[in-house]
Amino acid sequence: MEDQYHHISREHGLFEHHTITVDPGQALLRIDKFLVNRLPNTTRNKIKLAIEQQYILVNQQPTQTNYKVRSHDVIKVVLPTPPRPSEVVPEALSLDILYEDDVLLVVNKPAGMVVHPGYNNWAGTLVNALVYHFAQLPTQLNNEGRPGLVHRIDKDTSGLLVIAKTEASMTALAKQFYNHSVERTYYALVWGEPAVETGTVNVHIGRSTKDRRVMTTVPHTAIGKRAVTHYQSIKKLRYVSLIKCNLETGRTHQIRTHMRHLGHPIFNDVAYGGDQILRGQRFSKYKNFVENCFKLMPRHALHAQSLGFVHPITHLPMRFETPLPPDFQQVLEKWERYVQQA
Repeated sequence: MEDQYHHISREHGLFEHHTITVDPGQALLRIDKFLVNRLPNTTRNKIKLAIEQQYILVNQQPTQTNYKVRSHDVIKVVLPTPPRPSEVVPEALSLDILYEDDVLLVVNKPAGMVVHPGYNNWAGTLVNALVYHFAQLPTQLNNEGRPGLVHRIDKDTSGLLVIAKTEASMTALAKQFYNHSVERTYYALVWGEPAVETGTVNVHIGRSTKDRRVMTTVPHTAIGKRAVTHYQSIKKLRYVSLIKCNLETGRTHQIRTHMRHLGHPIFNDVAYGGDQILRGQRFSKYKNFVENCFKLMPRHALHAQSLGFVHPITHLPMRFETPLPPDFQQVLEKWERYVQQA
């Protein structure tokens, strides 16, 4: 039957991507709700669309969105394109390496570079460059396709990352991140001037139910993860502020989510509302000035400025710093001049 299915799939130009056999004790559950928790990088809307296009089969047959899965059902996801290989393709991309030894390296990632391959970003990532740089990198458990990575920063965030080169260093570094003993300092340009110049945001973070691409703050009793950000206002510029953030935890989009929670979204952060004029009068000269700043730095103004950890072999403390990248520095200087002249 399996061989016949593959033959039918090739005839119709479809390729098998996922096969899920429903557990014997599974209670009746709509197939879209069942699959959203079992397929990576998906949503219920995507699943419904796939069902309508007959890309999801139950026991070799097309199904309906209101179908309720049963014990021992065999669910297959078939698509017009073949599945991508799990191996990462080496690419000769430039790497800004601040430090390297036998067990680790520290890189300064530019804004715009995705850290690891994933949906819509299978090439041009930091990991593609790392695989080219090294003959072989360790892969953490459940971290397939992300060799050497102990932590991540967003595509449009610039700054420092530590990369493990051996299994032992990966384990030791991962433990430090788990114990929150790694020192991570970020600089951000945010809208407005925080009323409290130095403070701590201790608010849980969870994925938004309206848009799973972004995070949101949630009550402590709700589903979410503990997230703690310590911040300090470094420079007040009336309409915007340069702030320093130290991460106690390292959740997805933590600083971006916490700053929006405070009412001070990061400048030009499209996902969290910072790409709008949130402070100042909207007369034409000011509007043109802000739009020029957006063009000069077409990404959110967040930079991973310093990174401190204990070396996994020597056990000596290590700390690295990198200055603000040119686009961030230029926008900051433009704001300084604008406020002085206003």
